[in-house]
Amino acid sequence: SYPDVLMVTVAGLLFVGIGLVSARAARRRMAYETWYYLHFYTYLAIALAFSHQFADGGSFGSFKVRVAWSAFYLIVAALVVWYRLISPLRKAAHHQFQVVGVRRESADVVSIYIGGRYLDELQAQPGQFFRWRFLSRSLWWSSHPYSLSALPRPDVMRITVKDHGDHSRALGDLQLGTRVMAEGPYGAFTPERTGRRVLLLAGGVGITPLRAMFAMLPGPVTLIYRASGPEDVVFADELDAIARDRGATVQYLLGSRDRLGWDPLTAGQLNHMVPGLHRHDVYVCGPAGMTSSAIAALRAAGVPRRRIHHESFEF
Repeated sequence: SYPDVLMVTVAGLLFVGIGLVSARAARRRMAYETWYYLHFYTYLAIALAFSHQFADGGSFGSFKVRVAWSAFYLIVAALVVWYRLISPLRKAAHHQFQVVGVRRESADVVSIYIGGRYLDELQAQPGQFFRWRFLSRSLWWSSHPYSLSALPRPDVMRITVKDHGDHSRALGDLQLGTRVMAEGPYGAFTPERTGRRVLLLAGGVGITPLRAMFAMLPGPVTLIYRASGPEDVVFADELDAIARDRGATVQYLLGSRDRLGWDPLTAGQLNHMVPGLHRHDVYVCGPAGMTSSAIAALRAAGVPRRRIHHESFEF
């Protein structure tokens, strides 16, 4: 006997479903594209629930309240359309993003160079990422977040991607001149100029944003690069060159814990490699498991929590 109950029931079930697929156990079992597009049902759920609020909500008897509540929804809808659709189209037209280079870094890692005009206007910082949409026949329908892997220049930016699925694998086959749309820059994983010494701790392809920071941060920066083996190390020549030019330090920790027979990222080991570690600002990026264990080791080594900045490569 209540109006619009069927629609709001569907909306409620959609919200529950979106919550379930957001659980980490569920996320690990689905492709990124599936997870991403399922979340668009949030918009449908909000739309289905809207009329039920007016029909059965005790707070909406007043015409002024209805107008105000509708205005709030319209403002949010306009912002969504502006930032998710119009703004990327305007940026693409203004900056004319396109693929200008593709470089194979290793068997499963590729760097994409994106050229354009006036890229300095984006004010992108090392450590930040964009949502990239490559307008090729097989990739135009999907956008993915990838961090900058080098300092952005006025005419070119670089991202570096590890093969984790169909989308990332296909980037190695991009043709020069492919048009690109970009949303961003996003992210607060950016270096702070505090005057303290800095430790950069990378795991696997987590070197991507830290490579850009390593080239920018002044002073005696230390970079520790954790990888399963030499074949998984990316940018070794670039990192060594930066270290030589700036008097910085690069240390490679190679081999799985099973193969080594010990954990190279314990508090004691980190203190041995980085004297005075507790006085450093630390930036950690890598797989979720490596990031969490590294943070625990840093805390045990005496690094204050406020000086540990981290980002995990997972969705």
